[in-house]
Amino acid sequence: MSFGILARDSGFPAEAAIVMSAIVFAGSAQFAAVSILASGGTAGAAVAAAALMNSRFLPMGIALGPSLPGRAAWRAAQGQAVVDASWAMSNRGDGTFDRWFLFGSTAPQYVTWIAGTTLGALGGDLFSDPSRFGLDAIYPTFFLALVISEVKDRTTLVIAVVGGLLALSLVEVAPAGLPVLAASLVALWGLRRGRAA
Repeated sequence: MSFGILARDSGFPAEAAIVMSAIVFAGSAQFAAVSILASGGTAGAAVAAAALMNSRFLPMGIALGPSLPGRAAWRAAQGQAVVDASWAMSNRGDGTFDRWFLFGSTAPQYVTWIAGTTLGALGGDLFSDPSRFGLDAIYPTFFLALVISEVKDRTTLVIAVVGGLLALSLVEVAPAGLPVLAASLVALWGLRRGRAA
């Protein structure tokens, strides 16, 4: 609903917000693109920010790839089901992923993402204040829950804290998407150190 509200308040037609959710299906990229366009940024800047935000799916897809059967095109098609929560939950912890769990947990997220966008975009004044129903807190809380579920030991805790602090320190001074990339670099550094140890 938060995305539908933001898109509507930014001047997007409700239909455009709904279609964007159906096609893009990537919350952080959608929020970044709409925010940039609403503040007078160009479409190119919005696309670049969305691409930066979604760049995290590249290493996620590389990790998932060996768990998907078939040729490259078929694996790429199956990879479209990757969203943050499904990817994390389908991780078996041994470097493999349960693809059926991935598909099954993504399907309801897709349906509810579009339904929420529709409700927010068409909801009129009922949802004009996102804090009224706590919608302003849901998105960050969701990602915090994902991070907490991935903290397995002291090393992953340190990586999560350092990555989070780095991202927070960059939010006000860096272009949209860069804080997430910086935090991802911390995670990659931690992974590399963990393998070396």
